[in-house]
Amino acid sequence: MDGKVFLVGAGPGDPELLTVKALRLLQAADVVLHDDLISSQILDLASKNAHVRSVGKRCGRKKIHQEEINALLIAYASFSLKVVRLKSGDPLLFGRAGEEIEALRKAHVNFEIVPGVTSASAAAAALEASLTHRNKASAVVFLTSHRAAHHSNEWKTYLRSGATLAIYMPGADYAGTAASLVGAGIHGQTPCAVVSQASTENQQIHRTTIDGLTDAPLLPTPTILLVGEVLAVEEIASQRNPVSAVPLFREPDPVFAIFETFSNNQVF
Repeated sequence: MDGKVFLVGAGPGDPELLTVKALRLLQAADVVLHDDLISSQILDLASKNAHVRSVGKRCGRKKIHQEEINALLIAYASFSLKVVRLKSGDPLLFGRAGEEIEALRKAHVNFEIVPGVTSASAAAAALEASLTHRNKASAVVFLTSHRAAHHSNEWKTYLRSGATLAIYMPGADYAGTAASLVGAGIHGQTPCAVVSQASTENQQIHRTTIDGLTDAPLLPTPTILLVGEVLAVEEIASQRNPVSAVPLFREPDPVFAIFETFSNNQVF
């Protein structure tokens, strides 16, 4: 069997956030099996000769079961085809890549994993906030609301670490999520933000606190909820208007003086 499966991260939505390797594989693929969240702009980058098929599962609406996807990957590879399994964000974060890896290994199918930009990174960039800060958070925790909401002990463990929380798929029950966070011991005034469709032209942001999350507008999916002191607006404002210790006008340093000399003598 000479075929190969590539588990490829498509990033958060902006085609320019594709990795060079992801683009190269798309352009060389025989088959592309993609999630529903993959934009048409990204799919348009695939080879014109590739067979492109959606195998997405969103909000409980399943067009196809995971076992069928696994079978398709194995079947296409058995015909010596290059198969790109295109997943939104990074394939190793909440993308069921683990199940597909297990199936491919069991079938002795050659495969490779190509990381992508995850939505937490895109959301943090949109908020102009670092996910870590040496004075506020030395760790980041990736989790989903669906699982953590039913495992309160896990929430407490995460919160005790002082980590920034990146909650994927927070769902429509913002009030329930807020209650779970407060119940786990997080302060109600802890800043947070809901980012919808991060990195795309339809991106929306709602900044609030855990207490204010109850009244937050329901933004279009996919959304991600970031929680932590790194999102404090005061810090972001200070970063936008940094106080410079260097005067605006000063004597030119030696390097600048040399550049001026060369420029005046038309060396360049």
